[in-house]
Amino acid sequence: MSTQSITATGTTVQSRSLTQVIRLDAVASGALGVVLLGAGWALDGPLGLPTALSVGAGAFLLAWTAALLLIARGPAMKRTAVLEVIGVNAVWVAASLAALVTVDLTGLGIAFVLAQAAAVGVFTELQVTALRKAH
Repeated sequence: MSTQSITATGTTVQSRSLTQVIRLDAVASGALGVVLLGAGWALDGPLGLPTALSVGAGAFLLAWTAALLLIARGPAMKRTAVLEVIGVNAVWVAASLAALVTVDLTGLGIAFVLAQAAAVGVFTELQVTALRKAH
């Protein structure tokens, strides 16, 4: 990803790479949201994810996708919105790790939770890095 146009003011940030990462985060969140919401009932057995958890997380992720797309809809984003994206992603990773000890997951479920938490962690790191470069 190239960061060709980077400008920052006190309230907004404009970074091509940051916009792209947030949009990619939206695509990944939306895809996972569709899977969890649409097939949550089928994940309980193989993953050990309770249906209510899958459906609730899926619904959240679809709303989160809409929020991300709104935040990254133009070239300039509100700095506070970007910081909130980073914060919510960090909370998601922490909640995912907490699920490893609070939910009776199967081995495949543990791998699934770790994989999606790692992906969100990567998005978070990319967002932090792009925001720092925009300073």
